[in-house]
Amino acid sequence: MQINLLSCDAQRPDKRAIARCISEVSTNIDDSLARELTDILLEGDPVDIEIDGGNSSSALRALRKLNIDYEIVE
Repeated sequence: MQINLLSCDAQRPDKRAIARCISEVSTNIDDSLARELTDILLEGDPVDIEIDGGNSSSALRALRKLNIDYEIVE
């Protein structure tokens, strides 16, 4: 499933937790790329990632816990 990470509304976003979450929920993103994508997201630009369909509900829940707004593409 493709999702767009739109923004992070947390008062003080935890960059390490966001990068770890992106790395864990995505199917093809390693830790260093997750850190780069986190920086892009926190600068205000949307980020596209692909998550495993079987784990989609827990992945989306983890993103919501970090106050990350997203939209489902497919």
